[in-house]
Amino acid sequence: MAKKRKKMSASERRAQLIKVSRAVFAEKGYEGTTTQELADNAGVSKPIIYEHFGGKEGLHAVIVDREIDYVVTRISAALGRKNARERLEGAASVMLTYVRDHPDGFRVLSHSSPHASGSSSMSSLLSEVAERVASLFSKTFSDAGYDDKLAPMYAHALVGMVSYVGQWWMEDQSLPMETVASHLAAIAWLGLRNLPSKPDQLPLS
Repeated sequence: MAKKRKKMSASERRAQLIKVSRAVFAEKGYEGTTTQELADNAGVSKPIIYEHFGGKEGLHAVIVDREIDYVVTRISAALGRKNARERLEGAASVMLTYVRDHPDGFRVLSHSSPHASGSSSMSSLLSEVAERVASLFSKTFSDAGYDDKLAPMYAHALVGMVSYVGQWWMEDQSLPMETVASHLAAIAWLGLRNLPSKPDQLPLS
């Protein structure tokens, strides 16, 4: 006689749905995924997904919020270091470590948001990561004597640069992660260390 499968608690079922659905969204994106596919992959009926998350959109939103919180929390810790170069290298390392250890989560954030508008190739979800990081950058810029209004621009620059390099690195990991992070930090650091107060007034030659 087959052993009866133990019924999951509500929290266990939610965790299972999030884990399974993250992989499906990572592969197919939000628009390319149906609620039925999510249910089939989790081995449940569609009403179970509606019961726990209100539908595909609610489930996707929970996954996205968790991934963004995970990344931003770790970048925040990296930016707490005293040395400016270490902050940049730490932030780059956090992003690359995330790419390596949480590929499904990174792919989810790399897809366009279901609420995105326009035709930008940069995922609006990664832009949201940059917006969250910008608030962390503001104090760093202010402490260094720079206009903290520039923080969002540099936050987007860092997240965008590391994200695109991260996508490449996922497919070709011929270089160690630490090496890639060091080079990315060097590019950012050389620019920030020599950042003039009024770059728009630099001579053309």
